[in-house]
Amino acid sequence: MPPSVETFDPQAAIRAELLEGLLAEPAHIASKYFYDALGCKLFEAICELPEYALTRNEAAIFAEHGAAMARAIGPGCTLIDLGAGNCAKAAALFPLLHPSQYVPIDISQDFLLESVARLQPRFAHIEMTPVAQDFSEHLQLPASVREQHRLFFYPGSSIGNFSPSQALALLRRMRALCLGSDGGVLIGIDLLKDKAVLEAAYDDALGLTAAFNLNLLRHVNRLAGTDFDVKQWLHRAHFNAALGRVEMHLLAAEDVRLSWPGQQRFFMSGESIHTENSYKYSIEGFTELLQRAGFEVQGQWTDADQGFAVIHARASAG
Repeated sequence: MPPSVETFDPQAAIRAELLEGLLAEPAHIASKYFYDALGCKLFEAICELPEYALTRNEAAIFAEHGAAMARAIGPGCTLIDLGAGNCAKAAALFPLLHPSQYVPIDISQDFLLESVARLQPRFAHIEMTPVAQDFSEHLQLPASVREQHRLFFYPGSSIGNFSPSQALALLRRMRALCLGSDGGVLIGIDLLKDKAVLEAAYDDALGLTAAFNLNLLRHVNRLAGTDFDVKQWLHRAHFNAALGRVEMHLLAAEDVRLSWPGQQRFFMSGESIHTENSYKYSIEGFTELLQRAGFEVQGQWTDADQGFAVIHARASAG
């Protein structure tokens, strides 16, 4: 029997959000819409690229320090996996963490259900409660999620897709859902590093990140009824040092008239749609953010090159 899933019906809100972004000055599309079925597979491929060391560095940290993390966290947690995708990162920690319940949360419902259906037979002793949800705005947990020893797992530096103020708000929502000082977070952050290294990671020689960015337009066509032609757009990525973030954009390669039912917008050649921010942190800066959200850092681990960090923090008492 396939696992049950808590669902939501976002279609009208999604279309309104997308069209509002396309009409804005400058135009923008939220990065959460990268992850349709093809987008998820493209991102998996990106993680194998030599330029995108983030995933390998994180994996090395878990391989070397996973046992220490598990000792600090303790067994039997309710493991809440934000942006779970194929669930592979969390599953690799099951033998160490021994969670009593696994709660993967992802915006892509079909991909999430497929991933959990593959995972459940391997870990039949772990209760699995997939939740299809856009947690970037409203992080909510169904009543079936256990209240004891909740651990929010947010790997891969996805917290960097939020501005610092948005990241703080999300961390505060996690803290509110910890329901006591036995809850906490295990979170990955990409650290500040050389500009050339950062930009190569988001504009690889093989062009997979460009395909990932351009696929967003096909997804928007399905969600909002637009008529994007990907051949009219170019991928661009650069590090904005003043704001401490890598930005991804799609630039109109020519004058483009974009239409959807009842409306249209004209883009001049060279005009861009902003599709992603990826903020980079120092460990000290992110520790301060966690403290402001109501967490106390218990441990931090980095890779050999000091390019990535995994931080464990507990909910502060009171």
